[in-house]
Amino acid sequence: MSQFDTVVIGSGFGGAVTACRLQEKGSRVLVLERGRRWDVADYPSVSQKNWLWDDDEPEKQNGWADLRLFGDMSIIQGAGVGGGSLIYANVSIEAKPDVFEQGWPDAIRYETLAPHYATAGEMLGVQTIPDNQWTDRTHLMKDAADKIGAGDRFMVVPQAITFDPDFSYDRALPMDRRHSKTFTNAHGKTQGTCIHCGNCDIGCPVQAKNTLDLNYLARAEQLGAEIRPLHQVRWIKPVEGGYQLCVANLAAGGREEVMTVARVVVSAGSVGSTELLLRCRDQYKTLPKLSRALGKGWTSNGDFLTPAIYRDREISPTQGPTISAAIDFLDGSEGGAKFFVEDGGYPDVIGNMLDKLGRYPKLLNNRLGQALVKYASDTDPTSSLMPWFGQAKDDAGGRFYLGRRWLMPWKKDRLKLDWDYRKAEKAVQGLADMHLRLTKATGGEASTPPTWSWFRNLVTPHPLGGCNMADTPEQGVVDQRGEVFGYPNLFVIDGAMVPTALGLNPSRTIAALAEHACAQID
Repeated sequence: MSQFDTVVIGSGFGGAVTACRLQEKGSRVLVLERGRRWDVADYPSVSQKNWLWDDDEPEKQNGWADLRLFGDMSIIQGAGVGGGSLIYANVSIEAKPDVFEQGWPDAIRYETLAPHYATAGEMLGVQTIPDNQWTDRTHLMKDAADKIGAGDRFMVVPQAITFDPDFSYDRALPMDRRHSKTFTNAHGKTQGTCIHCGNCDIGCPVQAKNTLDLNYLARAEQLGAEIRPLHQVRWIKPVEGGYQLCVANLAAGGREEVMTVARVVVSAGSVGSTELLLRCRDQYKTLPKLSRALGKGWTSNGDFLTPAIYRDREISPTQGPTISAAIDFLDGSEGGAKFFVEDGGYPDVIGNMLDKLGRYPKLLNNRLGQALVKYASDTDPTSSLMPWFGQAKDDAGGRFYLGRRWLMPWKKDRLKLDWDYRKAEKAVQGLADMHLRLTKATGGEASTPPTWSWFRNLVTPHPLGGCNMADTPEQGVVDQRGEVFGYPNLFVIDGAMVPTALGLNPSRTIAALAEHACAQID
């Protein structure tokens, strides 16, 4: 047997919480994370490299974001210690109570999760953007809500960001990193305060973003848990006294080793956890009793984006937190469609690159270098663009399965997604139409992207389901605490266990579900 009692596969919102809480209970925890451990200097926002993960050759290319293309649906995920917290837009919000009234195990209701939502919010240092720091997008969102008579639906969203009450856009070079105030957090990690640089999704250069490696994982390690980056699990097999795992060490070229442990928690995300269990059941045949519901009931959570142009209004989407505010239509008042409108920012990639060049003194010795640095400081080439964003409560219309390769049809080992856009159409179209309405009300110009209006294609950073929780193995894959039906001490605790769309950002709900599960695991 291993020197560890529990292996946690993955370090996102499910895995980080689980590793922390089980280590607190005295279990000896090992976290196996497929991605690397990122230092600030290595963030794509700072280094301008290592952007993408290649799932075909992860030992050669193990970058920041994992983009999977499944025909009409594309999915983007984080890769690294901290999982999805590395690339998400900081929003840490509770799901609506009525979400849990249908499609969930009887034991899971909002009241069940309420104390766990509170705990997760405290651990993640959740705050809202200060009133004196609203971005241009925040003000536009408020104006739009008021002009369509929905001012009472507007809200600034809770975020896992450490804001500085003294920050001001009025000072010279407000987003210069020197303005960030350094502090040591409750878990002994050095962080800084937010400077509104807009790099939330590609690595906060001042670590104002409260990623999981700075809280839950930090506490787990302080208590003795071990985290091994660049370790990817190939299969899980039940043996006497626990489970065997085949683990590929990506840092060593993919060399495989086998370990045995009493308890396994799969927390590789909606895509990763579902794929691993599908391979165990259908490819390696190591977990043949897994529910036939495995892979079914997957949802994109209705993510959608509509770009709008404002000819006479400054928007500056590259400034400020990636998302700052929302307009809540989750009550179904818009023709039955349930959705959550948000603003959407994005990083100033060109400005970041020029800012990096500007930190080399030799470049400042010539006029071209000085001009480039001034451009990085003073110019926002997309200042008139508003990316309307949001999520919608779509029906679960996806099914993951292992299919045949295009060039090697005799091999049935390629992860595929069968996604029915009709299950998402009403909710997503409601969100898309509202984007146009809000744009028109505020004097902008927009049209629904042809990727949706013509082709019904979507991209989601919020995949949910695939190993759905339920009361019986006929209905789902795991029970209300994440334990896999038919396999004691094998758990799935992450977004894969979420059985319905939430219609808003899911990270806080995943963390609360993990807190709930760990409270019941001895």
